[in-house]
Amino acid sequence: MSDLIPQRYEEWRHCITHTCGIPLTERYIRERIKALNDSRDHMTAGFVQLYGEGHRRQTLAWFERALEELN
Repeated sequence: MSDLIPQRYEEWRHCITHTCGIPLTERYIRERIKALNDSRDHMTAGFVQLYGEGHRRQTLAWFERALEELN
């Protein structure tokens, strides 16, 4: 399963924008950052259960980098 989980920012970005077809808009990025910072969010809790706390932190950092790239 680890082959399917992005390990680098470029892989993650490609997965989000090309494979999933989700544009990384400022609004979307900010929503995801907010959710990933909220341990009470049910999607975040499920994400951590599936992928672990370390991957949540990494994904949060990737969203923060994507936001910086927009600015």
